Amino acid sequence: MAILAIFKATNIKKNDYETLRKEVNWETQKPNGMLIHSAAFDDSGGLLVSDVWQSREALDEYFNKRLLPALKKHNFSPPAGEFFTLYNTNVNSGAERLKAA
Repeated sequence: MAILAIFKATNIKKNDYETLRKEVNWETQKPNGMLIHSAAFDDSGGLLVSDVWQSREALDEYFNKRLLPALKKHNFSPPAGEFFTLYNTNVNSGAERLKAA
């Protein structure tokens, strides 16, 4: 069952996210089961992530095997997460242009 996962990490800033992005390399070594990944930063610079995954199990496997080791390596606390059964999603044309360089 597909899920929407929302994470908030006040201790992970933009430079930290870029470090994780390069090290974990989720863009070219795509995680099994990840359908959509979006990241933003709040007014204090803290990371907000909204993901859509095929299942909670796929997310847990990726988190435990790939992301958590990188978080620990850089002494980042794991982000708090909320998980919801996905009801609907739409991806419109032009979304690809929002990808970070």
